This record gives sequence, C-alpha cells and structure tokens, in this order.
Amino acid sequence: MEKQQDLPAPPPSFDAAALIASLPQRPGVYRMFDRDGGLLYVGKAGNLKRRVSSYFHQRQLSPRIAHMVAKVSAVEFSITASETEALLLENNLIKQLKPRYNILFRDDKTYPYLRVSKDRFARISYYRGSTEAKGHFFGPFPSAWAVKESLQILQKVFHLRTCDDTVFANRTRPCLEHQIGRCSAPCVGLISDIEYREDVDRALRFLQGDSKQVLDELETLMFKHSADMAFEKAAIFRNRMSALAKVLQQQSMESEGDHDVDVMACAQQGGRACLVLASIRGGRHLGDRSFFLTLPGQNETDPWGDEVQAELLERFVLGYYESARLPAVIVASFAPSDSLRDWCDMQAGYNVQWLKSPQGVRRQWHQQAQANADIGLKQHLLQRSSAQDRTEALIALLAPHNEMDPNDFRIECFDISHSAGEATQASCVVYKQHAMQAKLYRRYNIENITAGDDYAAMAQVLERRYAGNPQALPDLVLIDGGKGQVAVASRLFTAQGFPLERIVGVAKGEGRKVGLETLLFADGRAALELAPDSAVLMLIAQIRDEAHRVAVSGMRAKRDKARQQSRLDEIEGIGPRRKQRLLTRFGGLRGVMAASIDELAQVEGVSKRLAETLYQQLRT
Repeated sequence: MEKQQDLPAPPPSFDAAALIASLPQRPGVYRMFDRDGGLLYVGKAGNLKRRVSSYFHQRQLSPRIAHMVAKVSAVEFSITASETEALLLENNLIKQLKPRYNILFRDDKTYPYLRVSKDRFARISYYRGSTEAKGHFFGPFPSAWAVKESLQILQKVFHLRTCDDTVFANRTRPCLEHQIGRCSAPCVGLISDIEYREDVDRALRFLQGDSKQVLDELETLMFKHSADMAFEKAAIFRNRMSALAKVLQQQSMESEGDHDVDVMACAQQGGRACLVLASIRGGRHLGDRSFFLTLPGQNETDPWGDEVQAELLERFVLGYYESARLPAVIVASFAPSDSLRDWCDMQAGYNVQWLKSPQGVRRQWHQQAQANADIGLKQHLLQRSSAQDRTEALIALLAPHNEMDPNDFRIECFDISHSAGEATQASCVVYKQHAMQAKLYRRYNIENITAGDDYAAMAQVLERRYAGNPQALPDLVLIDGGKGQVAVASRLFTAQGFPLERIVGVAKGEGRKVGLETLLFADGRAALELAPDSAVLMLIAQIRDEAHRVAVSGMRAKRDKARQQSRLDEIEGIGPRRKQRLLTRFGGLRGVMAASIDELAQVEGVSKRLAETLYQQLRT
C-alpha cells in the first residue's frame, strides 16, 4: 500500500472552492501553478470537476501529490472534445513545458530497424529514421546488436546483398561476401533477377514469421535440383536449410502465432524505476531494452502505488510508440485507460490487444522481463549510489560552499587538440546528475590563431562559451592544462565578473597516467595532489579523459577531411567539376582510390590518360 498523508493546506491566496465551482464536468486538461507562476503539473481528466476537486477534497493523498498540492496557487484548464483528445494534449504539453511533478520519458532517439529496399536487386541494411521512406521495415529492434545479428542470419540463409548502391553499381568482380557464401553476387550477374527476387520474397516471409513454410520451400527446391542432377544447386539449398534450421533451434522461445508482441515489466524503488521492454517479432525474441526513469517529488523511502506505476507506464507508452511501430499485442502488468487504448489503436491503424494476465509462452516472456527489470534496477541503484558518492566528495573538496542539490551540480571540462598545429579543435564535455551527458557535448573549430598556440585556443573557446552569457556558467569548470591555461581562464572570468573559485586546472602527470595529476586553482588556493586511489581524482580523470577523447576524435575527422579533399585538388587536370563527378560516382575519396583505371575513365570528362595519372598519384 502507498503511504498516505492528510490533506495539506493550500496557499492562503488560493480559493479552491471557487475554482472547483467554475470547473465543467467535461473532458479536458488542467495545469497547476505555484505562487511564482512555475508550472507544477499537467493532467488529463474525463471529468475536470471531479478530477481536480479530488486533489482538495480527498482526505488522504500520497506523499508526492500532497507535496505538490501544498504549492498550488492557481489552476488553469482547457476543455477537449473527448478523453482521448485530452490525452494527446496532455502528452504534448508535458513534452513542451516539462512540468516539475510530471513523469518525463526522456528518450528522443530513433529506434533501429532492419530495412529491405525495393530496388531491382533489394538490399538489406541497418536503418534508423522515418519508416515512411521506401522499403520494407522490420522492428523496432531493442538494440543495434539485434539488427546486425538478424542481418547476418539473412546473409547466411538468403544470400542478399548488404553493400550500398554506389559500390553495387561499380563492382566488376564478386566481393568477399560472395566468396564466404553470404551473397549471391547479383552485382556481376551470378544470379538472375527472378531467382534473386525469390530469395528476397523468402527473406521477407521469414521476417514476418513464416519460418516453417520457407524451410519447406527450401527443402522442395533441394530435392528438385537433386532429381535434375544439379547437385551443386542442391547443395546450396541444403546449406541454406541447415543454416535456417540452426537459427530456429537457437530460438529459446517461440510464439503461438505470427503476431508481433512487446512485453513490458517494471521494477521500482524510491524515486527510481527500471522499465524493460522485450520485443518479439515473427516468433523470435529479439532481446530486451532497459529504460530508467525518475519519479519527480518522490522521496527515496516512499512506496509506489498502483496509480503511480500506471502513470509511469502510460507515459512510457506515449513516448516510445510515438516514433516506434506498435505491435499487435502488448503484454503489461497494467490495464490501459480507454483513452490510451484508443490512442494506440489510432496510432497503429488496427486494434492493439492488451494482456495483463498472459498465459503460456507469453507468461514466460513477462516473467523473464520482470526478472530483468528487478536485476537492472538493483544494478542501476548500486552504480548511481557509487557515482553520487563520488560527486558529493568532489563538491566537498572543490566547491565546499556550494549548497545546491548534488543532482544539479554541473561540471564542464575543456580540452584542445591539434595535429602539429593543423585542424585545431576544442571540446566541451558535460557532467551532471552523476554521469556524462553526451547530448550536451560541444566541439569548436578554432580559427585565426597561431598554429599550435594552445593558450590562444583555450581563450577562444572559453570566450565563445561564456562571454556575455553568465547563465551558461556551470558550477565547476575543469581546464585540461597547467598554469598557462588556468591563467587564460582567469583573465576571461575576471573580465566577465565570474567567480574564480569555479576554475580548476588539471595538470597532467607523466604520460597522462591517472593518479599523477595536480589540481590548480584560479582563486589563490594552493595546488592539490590527491592520492592515486582517491575517488575524486578518479572522477576528475574520467571527465578529463572524455574531453580529451572528444577533442582528438574531432581533430582527426577535421584533419582527415581536409587532407582527403586536397588529394584530388593536387592532381593536375582535376578541377572542381571533375572532382565533384568523381566523388559523386564513387561515393567519396575512398571509392575513387579503390576504382580501377577503366572505372575512372568511365566518368564524364576523365580521359584514359587522366585516369592513369589519377590512379597512380592516389597510390603514392
């Protein structure tokens, strides 16, 4: 049972009775604000009067809701035509406004699919993006690994191509994939259009769950070719049957039909939850994906109630399936509201079946997903506890006067990278909520400085990041460098009126070995050397090394791009138009370098002599 609290007293200026009297008994969305105008909560209701009044008339409220209601100073509402429309409006407002007490599903990734193109010789490939594009899409898969594993299966069994169109159009001999028995080499005519289309059709039916019929068909073809004395062809289909049979034997769980099924299970503790989504497509268990969510306003010791868990799962369904395809069946430990059921049916274009108490193999799927959720949450809480301890130790040592929540403490770290002064790049990485925040990373192209001048590069990136923008200043700025870099940062901060105690330089030890760093301070504190096994030093080294990695990778990409483009510019006779034609025809410089003289000479404007010159110079 969820712990209950007595009804809190709302702020004196808030007239709950007058509000409730003004509310209509119609579906809609309500928004709760605090006395400063901050948005606390957005909710939907089939009956606005009944739902909103429950916050102020109910004698027992959960700790989270009681804490929120105590801050309510104003309530606004919008009427909708139906509860389903209210659900859509609520979802849009939560994503746009991010109210403090709503559960937010933070996941803006596109999910991986397996795509079969509609070309004359169809290509199978890993795909992320809109499924409105041309082709057949299968998924979403829980991970990139699951897609790639399925690609390998399709190659082994059906011998479909995976190369991109540019490579396919310019092949003159079979590639390695054909030599190892994973492609039928349609690029050089080793298989007819009809035979290849038949293989594509079998692959599509296999992906749709029609495994047994495909296996029977391969067996029929094997016997047919054997009877016709075409033993090599018969051996090909025998090997395909063997590969397909092995794949089917490896599937530990098989569905009772051809339906696609998603299984959801949730584990929660305090203010944290782990939701596991298991994907079954065509009878094959493609794997699980874990999502970790935070319940705002929930104390670590507060228990979760059924209403809270239902809200969390509903928010997940709305967030996840907005960009992912809905399966025919969803197995979950909660019954959806009518509005959520209607939204799913509308989103899918068919009626989605919901199972709260599954039987048979689907019950096994749910039990396995629940076990994964329980284990995943325990591991997450253990890792988070350790990470939080390290953050708190760092704050106590480097920012002892900081009184903010450790979860909100933000660290930004800068590093400079170049190749002998070429392609100078600066990186800025962000650490917050006890973890690196990759979505907040930034790279900066450094220009108009003396080549190799690290001090000038650091001054430029810090000025571009912070000058004239005090709101962007984090709680701690780590500078990968010694006294010179710290002095550069100090001058900027002094000019901008920023506090110098936020600057910490990380001077590298010999060979960049962790444990040999010295911490330098801009506010006059003495330099600090921590013990090699210090948790604070380990955290600083982790952040510093991440900034170094991001800077180096950016520098290499910039340098390589500049060098590759200049390779063609240096060849006499290759002007901008011919260079563009070559890059377009072969898909980039690597494709040009891999082309033969005859292939180069086929490009418009490239003579045989120029092709020979180009071929030779690109190999020197």
